[in-house]
Order: sequence, then structure tokens, then C-alpha cells
Amino acid sequence: MLATALLAAPVAVANDLDQAFDHVFHTPPAALRVEPAQRMSIPSNGPSYGPTYGTPLNLQLAALASSERGRIGVAALDLSSGRSIAVLGNQPFPLASTGKVAIVATFLDGVDQGRFHLTDSYPLMLPLPSHKFSGSVAPVRPGPSYSALELIELALTRSDNHATDALLAAIGGPQAVDRWLHHSGIGEMRLDRDIATLVRDDGAINPATTIDVRDSTTPQAMVRLLSGLYEGQWLSPSSRDVLLGAMSRCQTGLHRMRAAIPDEALVGHKTGTLANTSSDVGMIRTPDGHTIALAIYVTGQGSKPGREARIAAITRAIYEGYQSGAQPVATQQLAMGPTIRRSLSGTRQDVASGSASKAGPEVGRSHAVAPRISPRIPGRAPFLRPPLCIAPAIMSPGAGVQLPSSATD
Repeated sequence: MLATALLAAPVAVANDLDQAFDHVFHTPPAALRVEPAQRMSIPSNGPSYGPTYGTPLNLQLAALASSERGRIGVAALDLSSGRSIAVLGNQPFPLASTGKVAIVATFLDGVDQGRFHLTDSYPLMLPLPSHKFSGSVAPVRPGPSYSALELIELALTRSDNHATDALLAAIGGPQAVDRWLHHSGIGEMRLDRDIATLVRDDGAINPATTIDVRDSTTPQAMVRLLSGLYEGQWLSPSSRDVLLGAMSRCQTGLHRMRAAIPDEALVGHKTGTLANTSSDVGMIRTPDGHTIALAIYVTGQGSKPGREARIAAITRAIYEGYQSGAQPVATQQLAMGPTIRRSLSGTRQDVASGSASKAGPEVGRSHAVAPRISPRIPGRAPFLRPPLCIAPAIMSPGAGVQLPSSATD
């Protein structure tokens, strides 16, 4: 399978690579001030990988993904040729709302097995007031009920948290998603908390300098998930079309992946945003018929606009590099910055640089329930061929009702 062409490689962390990378890009490692008992450095006694750039695309990507201002992870796979490229591709990054792809896929697998139906109704999961870290699970209450198809549309096109937690509750919680991922062979992605808890406790750890393995994925694991879903490895054709069709109508992250590709290209994607981290993952179809699975996870960079600009620049570089026929070194770990700490407990870390943004996940947008299903992205041709068509009878007559603000890009 093309999805398996993206082979996992050890994380490049040896000191000689740090020095070589700093020599090329003049990026001194950031200083860290950490309590000794809390520090868990990634081992540096593994294989040593020198910075073999190979092509102009590799060199350009290494420069764009410099970790001087925060960790950046990238993985891309051309499903037509099997060509792949990665920067910190097997290092964990916050899933944030990109994990909603796995949640919806798990639900749709249940639809294929006959356990659920797209017309089934489930209540929104509305958070109740609670203090950060006041319990392992944030309290929620059931709200109005909507069809599964409406909830999927809201979760993937508006990144609605209440709708996502409704689907998550229906399938049995984060553990159900982890079981599905394990069964599907995606071993470097995990979901530990529902969205209400993830949002409530956001900001405790700075992802620019610290790895929190909870609710995380490697860029390569996300690319394997996306490519497998696109190729129909795990879902029926109808369920695949529901998921990819909703991704093609994504309305978040207008300054990220979508901003970087020309109008003649097609995109279906899902964004993610939490404190000091922004991401965008998805499928891009080029005018010549190639399909690229792409996952970009950016931390730090000084601000959300800075992270979004970096996502757009990396997307553009990969799109143009693949269009030009460049031959990237498969899964080469092109860049590595300072030693990164893993956090297993989720306790707050004090660092001397790159402090986590005080702004939490983006919230505040109100969303109409059951937005009109359109087979086209504005200004673009349908992402799927043939275009996705959903019978109006499936949609709830409650269109136009305003949901509580609950989106996280």
C-alpha cells in the first residue's frame, strides 16, 4: 500500500546533527530552565543522522521548519508516486482538533458495522463550569440532539467541540478511538481526553519546547491515517465520502494550507489550534491528478499568525516541489533543534524561552446547525470525484438554530 511507503525513522537527536544544523542555519539552541525531576530528554545515544538534504526541496523545507522559534513537524506523501518527505516526522505533536478526523472515522466505522446510523440523533455535550485540572474529566451536560450527519458536518467543517464530544460519547470515549487506531495500524497517535477536558486544561505545557505524549500524533502517523482513509483501507466508499466530503468543506484555517495552493488545486483538510500550537492536515489534489497527503504541526513562532504563515509557506514549498518533479529523500529527518523534553504527567513546566501562549484555544464562533451541504468549496471544484451528494432528507429541519460557541480551529 502507498500508505505504508512512509516508513518510520528514528528521531534524529544526536548532538552532531544539532551542531551541523545550527552551522547551516545559524540557529543557536534555546536555553531551558527545568526542574531536574521533571526533565526527560530524548535519548542521544541512538543512531546519528547527518543533515543529508539531497534536493533543493529538502533544503528549503529544512530552512522553513527551523526549530529556532519552536518545534515544527512535517510529513508529506505523494500517493501517486510514493515519494515522501518529513521533518521531525516521528516526533509527537499536539493533536488538537486534527484528532477530530480519527474520531469521525471511528464513528463511521461503527456505521459500516451497523452499530450506528447517520440519521441517529445524539445530544451535544456542553461543558459545565469547572476549574483547570480539577478532575481527570471535565463535567458536561447533554444539550439539544442532532443527527450524526449534522454532528460530523459541524465537527469537521466548523471544528465544533460540542458536536465532536457528542460523537465521542456515542462511540465510547477516547479509548474507542485508540482501539480503532490500533486495529488500523496507526501506532503513533493517541487520544486520552475528550475535547471539553482538553480545552479546559489547555496551556499547562509549552509544546514548542516540551513533548506531552497525551493526545498527540506524529506527522507521519497522521499522513498514514489520511492516506489510508483516502485509499479506502478502513471505511466503506459511502463512509469515506462523508468524511472526505466534510473535510473538503472545512471553513477554518483560511490562512493555512488552503491559502498556499492555487485555485486549480483541490483540498480537503482539518485544522487544529491550542495554546502555542497550530496545525493543518489534509489531502491536496494537483491539477495533473496527483494526490498529496500532508500533515504540518507548528509550535511557537511568536504568535498564531506567525504559525499560520509558516504552515502556508511549508505547504507551498511542498506543493511546488512535488509539482516540479523534485525527488525528496524519503522520510529524511531534515532538521532538529535543541533537546526536547517529554512530559508524561502533564504538570506545568517552567522554561526560560518560548513560553506557552496565554491565549487558549480559539472559541467564540456561533454555528448554524445543519449548514447547507454543498458539493463544492467556494471557488473550487469538488474535492471528491464524483462530487459528494447528500440527500436533503437526511438533514435536520432545524437548520438555522444557533449552537453555543464551541469551535477550536
